Amino acid sequence: MATLFLLFLHSLIAMAASRRIHAVEYNVTNTALGTAGGTRFQNEIGIPYTKQTLQSASSFIWQTFKQGGAERKRIYKVTAIIESMDGVAYAINNEIHVSANYIAGYSGNVKTEITGVLYHEMVHIWQWNGNGQTPGGLIEGIADFVRLKAGYAPSHWKKAGQGDRWDQGYEVTAYFLDYCNSLKDGFVAELNRRMRTGYSSNLFVELLGKTVDQLWKDYKAKYGGS
Repeated sequence: MATLFLLFLHSLIAMAASRRIHAVEYNVTNTALGTAGGTRFQNEIGIPYTKQTLQSASSFIWQTFKQGGAERKRIYKVTAIIESMDGVAYAINNEIHVSANYIAGYSGNVKTEITGVLYHEMVHIWQWNGNGQTPGGLIEGIADFVRLKAGYAPSHWKKAGQGDRWDQGYEVTAYFLDYCNSLKDGFVAELNRRMRTGYSSNLFVELLGKTVDQLWKDYKAKYGGS
């Protein structure tokens, strides 16, 4: 009886340790206080909402990528920084930098827009990049694919079927990936999984039976070549 109790106790300890290993701390800092963007962030978005969005985005990304704890990057802390800078946002070293200038100048619902931006940037935190071999357009396309599936595609995006190349990036590639995912549910998740160790365009052939160029032609044809 004592042996069974000890085994049960060790099991509980192991489970608790596992949860701690995969726990992620989320932090948000507004370094643009006193600026128009920093003030708008505080009034219309706020630190508590942003922190919750980082957590929700991570959960959605893991679900989209079909990733269990053992398949994720070993990241224990993610920080979002609101700062005065050009552009919109970027992710580096497990930090997401968001432009207070962009927040100040955005004319629509800034809370919804920044939520979508955070989902995009969180993908960069968690996605695999083929050990640096994956084309940048595909990396950005996967990030916008997740944003699209989360329901945060903004009205200013190009429409499905538009674009010149499959690896043009951002929403162009996101809509193309959505088409590929419709051919095989879980395609993007499997593509990301395989990019843990490397990348080759032949992955499209292995997963969908056609070259990426042929898939792009099929995709364009679906939308009348728009």
